[in-house]
Amino acid sequence: MAKFFKGLASSGAWACFDEFNRIDLEVLSVVAQQVMEIQLAVKAKLRTFTFEGSELRLRRSCNVFITMNPGYAGRSELPDNLKALFRTVAMMVPDYAMIAEIMLFSSGYMKARECAHK
Repeated sequence: MAKFFKGLASSGAWACFDEFNRIDLEVLSVVAQQVMEIQLAVKAKLRTFTFEGSELRLRRSCNVFITMNPGYAGRSELPDNLKALFRTVAMMVPDYAMIAEIMLFSSGYMKARECAHK
């Protein structure tokens, strides 16, 4: 993971780790430390910083995002030190019938509600 984060920090790239809470807790604590080092360097607006023993040029556009599906078997809660590094955003399944109804109404259908539920 350290090589991966070195590449992110020096290139300014973004990464999204899917189903992050499926990773073992031991690995998550190491990842939390690495992400925190990068975020602190970005926050301090440093041009270079030391990461895992290497001096790196920092591009402050780098960022890390995670997705997780809590509540399923085999998933664990994130440790508090890792939770503090990310902003929570809740997602939900869209109401496709309502979307279809609005699209049909906007296209001039008079019985859009009935058509949308079919």
